[in-house]
Amino acid sequence: MLGKRQEEEQRAATSGILHLLLPNYAPRTDEPFSGANKMQQFESDSIYRVVVRRALAAGDPANLQLHFETAVLDHYRETPGFSIIRTNTVGRIKKEGGWALDFGITPDETQIHAGYGALMSLPDADREHWSLHATALASSKMFLQMRLSPNSCFDDGDLRPW
Repeated sequence: MLGKRQEEEQRAATSGILHLLLPNYAPRTDEPFSGANKMQQFESDSIYRVVVRRALAAGDPANLQLHFETAVLDHYRETPGFSIIRTNTVGRIKKEGGWALDFGITPDETQIHAGYGALMSLPDADREHWSLHATALASSKMFLQMRLSPNSCFDDGDLRPW
């Protein structure tokens, strides 16, 4: 059973009243997302924030999404014993008699995403394959390098107030 806050979050993130949240919204043609795509991105961001908030509150990263090039699926299309099915925005890859993985499909169909917990249930070789197709959302290359080598020194410019 969902708590009151969770119900409100779900209702706000999935209901058709989003236009009430953006009363002065008018699509701009110079933005990467405009019109229906902008609204679709706004809805995705809203739901994603709920996923992140719940993951952080519970200390459980299982539903945090990792993103991949759609080419990650090519290996499974070419290998007997696997099936891939999809709707407009969701897909599933299944190994006959074995594992299955559900994934989301981005609106432009250039990337897919799956939950960390679901990916951890894949066999080691498959997790390695998926890691080779990982894509980064807008990120700081330097910060990511710093996380990989936390005791190293990195020159990233002068310190300044934000």
